Amino acid sequence: MKKFNITLGLLNLAILSAMLISFSLDDNNDFDAEKTTYQVGPWKIPNYLNFSNESVPMNDIDVKERFDKEMLINTYWHSATLLNIKKANRYFPIIEPILAENEVPDDFKYLAVIESGLDPNSRSPSGALGLWQIMKATGKELGLEINNEVDERKHIEKATQAACNYLKKAYKKFGSWTLVASSYNAGVSRINKQLNTQHVDSYYDLYLNSETSRYLFRILALKEVLNNPQKYGFKYSKKDLYPTYKYKEIEISTSIKDIPSWAKENGTTYKMLKVLNPWLKEPYLTNSSSKLYKIKLPV
Repeated sequence: MKKFNITLGLLNLAILSAMLISFSLDDNNDFDAEKTTYQVGPWKIPNYLNFSNESVPMNDIDVKERFDKEMLINTYWHSATLLNIKKANRYFPIIEPILAENEVPDDFKYLAVIESGLDPNSRSPSGALGLWQIMKATGKELGLEINNEVDERKHIEKATQAACNYLKKAYKKFGSWTLVASSYNAGVSRINKQLNTQHVDSYYDLYLNSETSRYLFRILALKEVLNNPQKYGFKYSKKDLYPTYKYKEIEISTSIKDIPSWAKENGTTYKMLKVLNPWLKEPYLTNSSSKLYKIKLPV
């Protein structure tokens, strides 16, 4: 049996070699570099970058190379980056005014991009949920309703407000938006501990685990690409982008026994109601406390 396997292996190797020789001798398969339009190469790294108006030390070789790595990943991972560009057109107009109202820098919208890919239904293996990937316990601490029927971590506006509350509290601790961003990934206490242990005061001087070390550079790379898509080879027209949803809101302070039927009575489908209100977990809403909810319906 062993001898047969060896013989079979040699036979396969011979066939493969013959195929490769045949390919190399076939005039129709000649590679002409001058006729090739698709080329892969490194991008010229900007000399100046900032996050929330805090300068990135691009003269630091380690910083420059970590940014370069994330640029290569995000510019050549075409499908994911193009989807981010398309979805940004839908969700940034919702996120931006809430950040501005809370005096949180606009750059934090890119944090939502790397956290969830701008998918309100995104769930991490650890259980973080929504555009801002908020953990259940953290969400409750931030005032979000999370129970068997409702999960406001998937409510875009309320989750964005909750994220702002977290970010503002962290800024009071660190006084640096760069450190605030890193703490969103690692936690305030862990970042503070590492600052004290390593006797530094900058994210760029910290030695951290792989995920947190990449975190801000992923944000910076997405910011650079989404602000200059044409420069990095992403070509599209306005009609290619995902539009914002047009909707009206209906206030409800009672229970809804059958949400699919209720949706049909209001001129839509359960599917579209869930698209606009992903925070509704079940096809019913008990609402025993008579809480006021605003449910979006398409127009």
